[in-house]
Amino acid sequence: MTNNSVGSTARVLGAGLRALLVLTLVCGVVYPLAVTGVAQALFHDNANGSRIEDENGQVVGSSLIGQRYDLPPKDGEESPAPDLKWFQPRPSNGLGTNSVNTQYSLILSGATNRSGDNEELVQWVKDAKAAVVEDNATATYEVNPADIPPDAVTSSGSGLDPDISPAYAALQVHRVAERNNLNVKQVEGLVADHTTGRLLGFMGEPRVNVLELNTALRDLTRG
Repeated sequence: MTNNSVGSTARVLGAGLRALLVLTLVCGVVYPLAVTGVAQALFHDNANGSRIEDENGQVVGSSLIGQRYDLPPKDGEESPAPDLKWFQPRPSNGLGTNSVNTQYSLILSGATNRSGDNEELVQWVKDAKAAVVEDNATATYEVNPADIPPDAVTSSGSGLDPDISPAYAALQVHRVAERNNLNVKQVEGLVADHTTGRLLGFMGEPRVNVLELNTALRDLTRG
């Protein structure tokens, strides 16, 4: 190999190494730091997972992922009963169970994938409606089945919807107030404070984030 060939090879290798170092620095260090910095400065809450904290600053979950509020399951019980001192989220029939990695109790996202006239789905809705009537009745309040909104008896496409309609939240107010020894007006105020309107006034539907609402409820009962 001639000296010119060796020199050319060395220059090519040197140029390639410099390009690798520059791209590594720009793409692997500068760009990620810049994106992270902008995200933290302009979208701090979103960049950190839309976390919800209680009055003590403890993270209790994400506003993007629904949680269930159930009593500890009893022996032989197929599914745990809801803890009725809390506002309840939408049903989550479509979640299924984790059969892949049984070492952890994973939350699985998914819909029922059943048509509107599917007999099993129709029965689920009927059972859910009866449960809503029974669970939310108090000594001074009776639920009218005609007033039960669709989100109280149907799951969302993901099964992890964090929000419920203001109508479903209002339907639960009397039961939550009774179970927590609170005044109905106090609980109605909590719902009003945690009701979000349509985006820009016309996009989407009004909604209530269940985790945020229950976190505020817990803070109130602690006080």
